[in-house]
Amino acid sequence: MAEPDDVMQRLGAALELMQAGDRAAARARYQGIWDEIGPDGDPLHRCAVAHSMADVQDDPRDELLWDTRALEAAELLTDERVAAAGIAGSARSFEPSLHLNLADVHLRLGHRDQVAHHVAAGAATLDALADDGYRAMIAGGLDRVADALRDR
Repeated sequence: MAEPDDVMQRLGAALELMQAGDRAAARARYQGIWDEIGPDGDPLHRCAVAHSMADVQDDPRDELLWDTRALEAAELLTDERVAAAGIAGSARSFEPSLHLNLADVHLRLGHRDQVAHHVAAGAATLDALADDGYRAMIAGGLDRVADALRDR
């Protein structure tokens, strides 16, 4: 299995800051990495940074921006790039979680049509995941968002 490259290692260090409760420091590190790779950089790096950056936003509109960037980058990934990074699964396996995140933030922002779109898209890509606890967690999240949409 390939060792994580420098960008992925730095993302891991920033994640540790977030998990320790220092969201501001993690956000600053993620922003620094994003500034380095830019909006046209390696799609894997862009997806990983944007996905992480979304998790440390205080405003759901900013979270939506980063979640959207993560999905846009994921749609450019290839199976070869994912394998070269030593990540198990296909490029498509990134999509269920990203659609769940987008469905959730659109729900919080009251964008009903977008919630339904991302719940459906996430469900349609679940087959890219192994039949394990992670897939069950993502499927359960999609179900919870869909239920919340129906209850509104």
